[in-house]
Amino acid sequence: MTVDVRPGHQMQALKAIVLRELYKFSRQYGRLASALVRPLLWLAVFAAGFRSVFGVAIVEPYETYISYDVYIVPGLMGMVLLFNGMQSSLAMVYDREMGLMRLLLTAPLPRWWVLACKLLATTVLSLLQALAFVIVAALLGTSLPWLGTHTWHILLASASAALMLGALGLLMSVHIKQLENFAGTMNFVIFPMYFMSTALYPLWKLEESGANWVYQIARFNPFTHAVEWMRFAIYDKDPGLSPWIVLGTFAVCFALACWGYDPQRGFGQLAKRGGPP
Repeated sequence: MTVDVRPGHQMQALKAIVLRELYKFSRQYGRLASALVRPLLWLAVFAAGFRSVFGVAIVEPYETYISYDVYIVPGLMGMVLLFNGMQSSLAMVYDREMGLMRLLLTAPLPRWWVLACKLLATTVLSLLQALAFVIVAALLGTSLPWLGTHTWHILLASASAALMLGALGLLMSVHIKQLENFAGTMNFVIFPMYFMSTALYPLWKLEESGANWVYQIARFNPFTHAVEWMRFAIYDKDPGLSPWIVLGTFAVCFALACWGYDPQRGFGQLAKRGGPP
């Protein structure tokens, strides 16, 4: 099969895939609601209960004491990005079982480009859902320095986090063979990745409480660095090594996903074993 490398055709494919995902999302009214209910419950209920008993000390990136609801907003943004990235994995498995992914992967385009288009569509949806959460959080009275010259830094951090988590979902779709296996697999990815991170509590709290093994896992958890990058970007502070870890994880996951969807390996071998058509 001849691969079409003309930029015009590649951009047409990108437009078609992204618009298809946006159109499909626009018809799934419950999807946006479910994406917002989860973090808003944490913000409005869980954070309210801890606001008076748990304040965050003056540590980077903060210049004063802050309330707990302000602290967890970047983590809840990460929750939105994480769950949508995993939702994209479910959609990929569904498309594979229905045969759509086979049609896409047999298109006369580089396979990595087709997967990149799917990943970009996931990223756009993730950012739109995160924006909707931020708007509602602001309406609930959460005070954060959103606007300013560092807005581009917030967008860069959020987009990079969405790309990393979307690439992770893409990689997982290689190994999830059937929809029935999705829930169990997600329980071993979403919850450990989220709760063993700085989304809900700072690292120094974990170390101070003596939870050393949780502290060590959180230190090396890529999701921790995605949340920390967004948190530092909101206050226009240097995030240290977090951007490199997030971008490096994205590159590794996307490369492995492209390798797994090679017809001679993951996706092709699935068909040879009598898997979904």
